[in-house]
Amino acid sequence: MAARKKKSVLARRVNELEDAVTRMFTGTPPAPKAKKRRKAKRKTAKAAVKGAVKKVKKSAKKPARKAKKAAKKVVRKAKRKARR
Repeated sequence: MAARKKKSVLARRVNELEDAVTRMFTGTPPAPKAKKRRKAKRKTAKAAVKGAVKKVKKSAKKPARKAKKAAKKVVRKAKRKARR
């Protein structure tokens, strides 16, 4: 599936208005209302850290050096997600 570029609100509105004007002059019935876009739910910082701790514990079962590296990576990822 190709990644679609998200249209800006302005661009969507322009398309709606163009469509409305075209329909007005051609006499076609109005288009059905566009469905509202659902926003993705964001994880709270607390939940992100909790998940990170879980991953760190899981990675601790690996050999020491690998576990330390994996733990650092997980913590960095959690911090990055918490900032959003």
